[in-house]
Amino acid sequence: MKILAATRNPGKQEEMKRILRPRGLEIVFPDDIWLRESSEGDALEVADSFEANARRKAEYFARLSSLPTLADDSGLEVMALGGAPGVRSKRWSGATGSPTEVDAANNAELLRRLAGLPQSKRLARYRCVLVFLRSASAVPLISHGDCVGRILEAPSGTSGFGYDPLFFNEELGKSFGEATAEEKDAVSHRGRALRALAQALKAPGQPA
Repeated sequence: MKILAATRNPGKQEEMKRILRPRGLEIVFPDDIWLRESSEGDALEVADSFEANARRKAEYFARLSSLPTLADDSGLEVMALGGAPGVRSKRWSGATGSPTEVDAANNAELLRRLAGLPQSKRLARYRCVLVFLRSASAVPLISHGDCVGRILEAPSGTSGFGYDPLFFNEELGKSFGEATAEEKDAVSHRGRALRALAQALKAPGQPA
């Protein structure tokens, strides 16, 4: 099956390719089919939940492409901050610039807000919601994934993207910034959601 994955984030694209292609799914991205960035597309992530944002993106790109479409919305929830940055994770600091510059600003804002808190108060989780549509008007297939950890007092490692250098995962015993791609995929919120989606697509009653 050929699926459009509605993301331009290079890190997410690599994760999707690593997890979905070995499961027999052909994944393409907006730039692969000449869907260029637009102000309309940039304004999609304004809902108050991961699921609503993902559904808006899936419907928009399914209409544009006429392809079965997968959309992701994900983010970091920190208990001490009442679940922030949550759905605002990508744009939390309000910074502009390259993805690397925006990530650095978001990480700095997170450290500033948690300054002085002990480890017991730095609990957090990554969450991911995926919405899959066979067409823009189809009933959505939705999958979820989460991953629990805590926020370090300083970045550790240079792998991954987003808040990964600050997110310490107990299952791995290291930050996502220190983990290999395979290690992260095995326990991450997006890895779990993608595997659940791939399994659901193979379930009886799902057309090929």
